[in-house]
Amino acid sequence: MIIGGGIGGLATALSLHAAGLDCVVVDAAEELLPLGVGINLQPHAVRELTELGLAEQLAATGVETSFMTFTDRFGNQILALPRGRSAGYRWPQYSIHRGQLQMIMLEAVRERIGQVRTGLRFEDFEQDGSGVTVTLRDQATGRTVREHADVLVGADGVLSTVRSRLHPEGDPLTWGGIRMWRGMAKGDQVMDGATVLVSGSNAAAKFVAYHVSASDPGLVNWVAEVKVAEPGVVEEADWSREGRLEDVAPHFAGWEFRHFDIPGLIAATERILEYPMVDRDPLPSWGEGRVTLLGDAAHPLYPIGSNGGSQAVLDARVLARCLATYDDPAEALKAYEGERLPPTSALVHAHRSLPIERTVRLVTERAPGGFADVADVLTPEELAEMADAQHGITDADVRALNERPSWSVTGRQPS
Repeated sequence: MIIGGGIGGLATALSLHAAGLDCVVVDAAEELLPLGVGINLQPHAVRELTELGLAEQLAATGVETSFMTFTDRFGNQILALPRGRSAGYRWPQYSIHRGQLQMIMLEAVRERIGQVRTGLRFEDFEQDGSGVTVTLRDQATGRTVREHADVLVGADGVLSTVRSRLHPEGDPLTWGGIRMWRGMAKGDQVMDGATVLVSGSNAAAKFVAYHVSASDPGLVNWVAEVKVAEPGVVEEADWSREGRLEDVAPHFAGWEFRHFDIPGLIAATERILEYPMVDRDPLPSWGEGRVTLLGDAAHPLYPIGSNGGSQAVLDARVLARCLATYDDPAEALKAYEGERLPPTSALVHAHRSLPIERTVRLVTERAPGGFADVADVLTPEELAEMADAQHGITDADVRALNERPSWSVTGRQPS
């Protein structure tokens, strides 16, 4: 039983099905809808989704990313890094609407496995040597439902209830003091139309923009980041919290940006979402016995490396492989955790360090009014350090990804 019908939960269901294992997906929502804003899928996740037969749908829906370009607040280029196939991967990177990606995966789950069971909220579990008894609450009737499963997977996001049951001693959300606003609107073309543009620094104000739709090329996803407080902890974080134009717009009112109208794009956004940039400390272990965690429930990351959803897809593939190749489910979950916990914990710490910010702040300090050539502002060594830092937080290694064996347990090679 998989708790959560998001990207991680659906990737788990598809991967288990491909490995010949039965599963059921349960979600608290009455209906799964294409909610959210844009995300990026890294090549390592696109590879796994290609193995699951979703390559054509991804290509028809998202925008294949060509570059990630960093600029100062005036639009002067600091560094441009090729992405996806432009960087030498055999698989693309996609910028895509999160809700549309979820619907692609949901349709595949319905076709191959059956309906996701909605309106059931996870409450608790008990386990013994034969499996897990899961307690659910029917949202419509309020009645308690108890069901048996061989394995329970908590893929229920940053505010995971499964995680809280596994680790009841306390596990606060940690906040670096950065407030994020997100939205989508019709706007001017961003660079070549396939670039993720990152401008400024969140010490003052940072703006990220990229296109997310193959069928609606004028649609731009944007993220604004501003440091508004000292680091600390927060009680809750809700991606659906409504943001206000008057809170975000003043941070960019004076920007004279050469590529497109940032204040105009923000003002044209019908719905703005507000969210604190949070994560959680890495856990010493994810689960126990026949219960484990996956995706944001296991390792929530600061959303600065375009990597959270991608890591959930990798979790799903490794989990399915382990469950298909170990006779004992508990041993399979130990193997899964042993393989995925160390690298994802390292990513949590790497994202927290905000490595790109240091270099961008240097540019701001040395050239507060802009520059004509970045070579007049940064040394080649400083630019190389910035590029290495970005590769580190996206978990990017062209040779390792292109040459390693597939996660697939079917023996098929990726197309």
